[in-house]
Amino acid sequence: MVTSPNEDFAVRTDPFRRELLVHCYRMLGSVHDAEDLVQETYLRAWRAYERYDDRRASLRTWLYRIATNACLNAIESRSRRPLPSGLGAPSEDPEQPLVPGWEVPWLQPFPDGLLDADRGDPAGALAVRGTLRLAFVAAVQLLPARQRAVLLLRDVLEFPAAEVAGLLDTTTAAVNSALQRARARLAGAALTQDGSFTESATGVDEPTDPERRALIDRYVKAFEDADIATLTTLLTQDAILEMPPFLTWYVGRELYTRFLARIFALRGTDWRMRPTGANGQPAVAAYVRDDDGTYRLHTLQVFTVTVSGISRTTVFQDPDVFAAFGLPPQLSPL
Repeated sequence: MVTSPNEDFAVRTDPFRRELLVHCYRMLGSVHDAEDLVQETYLRAWRAYERYDDRRASLRTWLYRIATNACLNAIESRSRRPLPSGLGAPSEDPEQPLVPGWEVPWLQPFPDGLLDADRGDPAGALAVRGTLRLAFVAAVQLLPARQRAVLLLRDVLEFPAAEVAGLLDTTTAAVNSALQRARARLAGAALTQDGSFTESATGVDEPTDPERRALIDRYVKAFEDADIATLTTLLTQDAILEMPPFLTWYVGRELYTRFLARIFALRGTDWRMRPTGANGQPAVAAYVRDDDGTYRLHTLQVFTVTVSGISRTTVFQDPDVFAAFGLPPQLSPL
């Protein structure tokens, strides 16, 4: 049976859609922007499909060329997307009002439901999870746009240097130079002592999946019980708590739990948590009980878990993030 050009295009290119979404997310730090750029990529590819020559590049490489250049064009008109820990020193007083940063285009988490990792390939799934960590993606946003693209294409996607040079219309020497500078800058960010980016792409000393789930289950129960003593035992000594869209953030289990105590005092101690996943990391949606008995969506909390405990919690309070994760705005009373 003869297929039309449109049908042929869809059949051949659709298998790459989700990995291109992940690539655009790593480049831009926004799920919404990444989805827009993937749509733009496919529109450009469809318009140019008749001119595509598989003798010059594989279809996957061709699509990555279009997507990467679309991202580079988009970055020219957008500010980088940080986390609070990448913008300034941590706060030392959990009793002080939070400092809003509504004007900042914050890094957004990536819903695990959008991942297309091969569940039959644990090593491959782990690699995807490692290079999607919030701390890694935030660190990547520090890089100039072309260094960002080179690092992701070479070190994450493992394209050969010559192929990356073709993707970016440059030389192999220029790619190698950009990669060296990107690695050095990323390593410098990972070595900072202020808590900004203490996790490399895959360098987190992780527990097993059952151990991680058990730890998060204990955290959820303690949070729902407003049990500060237990919550303290589940955190590492230098645990980080950050809460975009607020600039305020904390380092250390004492300040972390003092802030939680303040939240329980202000919002009450009746919470319900629903598990989800973000950036290959465990996450929960937190709902707090209103006076009418309804549990209202409060935050999405994303955890970094090490063998020593929870080392970072990034708490999002953004309607766009809630929508990307398909979180219901409320839960019925028990």
